[in-house]
Amino acid sequence: MRRLSSCLGVSEHPLLELPTSCPAEVLSVFHHQHFKRSMVQRWAETMWCLELLLPLLLIINDASCQWNVWVPRDISAMTNSCVVIPCTFMYPSGIRPYRGIHGIWYFGQPYPQLFPPVVFKSRTDVVHESYKGRTKLLGDLHQRNCTLLINNIGTEHSGRYYFRADLGGANMYTYPDYAELKVLDQPNIDIPEEIVSDESLELTCYAPDNCPDMTPEIQWMYTDYLPDPEFSSDYLEESNTAVLSNTLTFTPRPMHNGQLLGCRVYYPNTTLVYERLISLDIKYAPRSVWVNVSSEVMEGSSVTLHCEVDSNPPSRISWMFGDEELLWDTASNISLSLDDVTPANEGIYTCVGNNGYGVMNTSLYLAVKYPPREPTVNNSMTVLEGTSLALHCSTQGSPAPTLTWLKDGELVGTITADELSVLEIMEITPQGDGQYRCLAENEHGRASSSLNITVEYAPVLLEESKCTVVREGVQCVCMATGNPEPTIEFYLPDLNITINETDGRYNFYTHTDGHTSTGMIKLREKGERVDNGGPAVNVHCSIYNMYGRESVLLELQQEKKYMMAVIVGTIGGVAVIAFIIAAVRYVGHNNKKENGNPRQDVVLENPALYYSAVKKDKQNLRKKVGEDGDYQPVGPMAGLERQELNYAALEFIGARPREGASGRGDDGSNYTEIKAK
Repeated sequence: MRRLSSCLGVSEHPLLELPTSCPAEVLSVFHHQHFKRSMVQRWAETMWCLELLLPLLLIINDASCQWNVWVPRDISAMTNSCVVIPCTFMYPSGIRPYRGIHGIWYFGQPYPQLFPPVVFKSRTDVVHESYKGRTKLLGDLHQRNCTLLINNIGTEHSGRYYFRADLGGANMYTYPDYAELKVLDQPNIDIPEEIVSDESLELTCYAPDNCPDMTPEIQWMYTDYLPDPEFSSDYLEESNTAVLSNTLTFTPRPMHNGQLLGCRVYYPNTTLVYERLISLDIKYAPRSVWVNVSSEVMEGSSVTLHCEVDSNPPSRISWMFGDEELLWDTASNISLSLDDVTPANEGIYTCVGNNGYGVMNTSLYLAVKYPPREPTVNNSMTVLEGTSLALHCSTQGSPAPTLTWLKDGELVGTITADELSVLEIMEITPQGDGQYRCLAENEHGRASSSLNITVEYAPVLLEESKCTVVREGVQCVCMATGNPEPTIEFYLPDLNITINETDGRYNFYTHTDGHTSTGMIKLREKGERVDNGGPAVNVHCSIYNMYGRESVLLELQQEKKYMMAVIVGTIGGVAVIAFIIAAVRYVGHNNKKENGNPRQDVVLENPALYYSAVKKDKQNLRKKVGEDGDYQPVGPMAGLERQELNYAALEFIGARPREGASGRGDDGSNYTEIKAK
């Protein structure tokens, strides 16, 4: 409400007393009246009070009082309804109206020279086309009441309205104060600047009640889904303008964000209905953060992590990896792309949403799969026999690889499904010497690493150590294994000689193959024998390295075998000769029957053939007995080799028996004398 000009002096003169029956807006310079009544009654009472007030105002103010008007600064009405604009004006007391008091209402501009549209004119009916038949002056200008009624208004009538007083002659004045009319095609809804979830909310719908002939009613629409809504009505009057209101109270939830609510204003007994719809903009903290499920990707591939946050307003979304912020944006969703993924990218990724009303986060685990890395194992080592060892093998792989220990290609220990495997070797033996390999495997590949363990130990004599009779004499071989490779020496106690280097007599020879050393000597030249006809063997083998020494007497382990071979060879030779004789007799007997000449001599075609066969068999026998090519006869059979084998020419003489030499057998067969030449 706009107060009267200072020339009225209403609030500055305590002597001025108004009747208590005047409306409250007049008594308190037009304060609110909080009870509802019809517009006609209100304006009737206002006019009556003004009639009482104006004479008093004229007495109080002197002739210097200026032109003043009172109109409501803002007033509203619904389209196609009507509106009453209250108006009271004043003019200097020294002016005497000439031919009455007239008034003009302008629209938009207060100055006639600008030719504003004429809304109402008391002298004539000439008004602007858009106001013809719509306007009426409700006040009495002689009572300085310029209240205007406008019927059937439209949105085009919204704007500023100015009053001009015409007192005749040059006493015309357009008041600069104005009433601004707002013509509404829908009701107003008072919406708080911020609607927060889970906090009580009040929405108020307003409808102007400035038309004397019609009173509006208000209804809320689409409230069925609201939790426990409450409704309350109120009636407000201010500056002689009235507003009807209806307040909706409820507690919104995030689910109500974006829901529609409506307010309907209608005038009973008319077809005038006005509606307004609003969409609830409910602010709420993030209530859900959606991300990909935890996933597995192969090393070197690409992956995209998605995050969606349900909040209002949209949250500041950030992807975190540990304490590091990888990406952020203010939006409803965000995607993080990882290219050429490595195992370093494996871990927990967290999406955080923060919109000022709350914070929420959700995490996922990104697993990077890759084949095992090359295992890390102990360095190659050299240890002493009996030492206990722990071999460590560690690697990385996803999924966790199985670790297998292999020694020289053979499985040792147990298979471990972990990134660390320990192979314990208790009191290692020389057999533990070799290459140890740790093999790591998973479904994506395999890798391995190796180390060598060298076991050092004192010399050990091998079973192959012995003395053997050969053609040139006796050959002694000493074989030993050890690490470092053992040194071999021969000792002849009978001669008190240590043999550790080559000399012309003993043919000392050594050879090393890995950790095995071989030493060999030959005793006596060919033909040397002791008194009993056999060789005398008394040889000691001495083996040693940095960890120990050992001396062993070498026995003649193959002498008995050689004697048995000679005996078997001799018996075999006799059997061959007997076979030849039997064959000759058989052939001669058959020839005698075929030729019928008992005295015909039968001569063996090639007697030397049989000898050569016997000779050959004997040579073969000699090779078998001496496998190393050094055949040496011993004992009483030693002279067989030196005796020459004589052969005889066999003559078969038929039908001439001789005394003591030939004759006939019991079966009647002839026999022949064999002579040696």
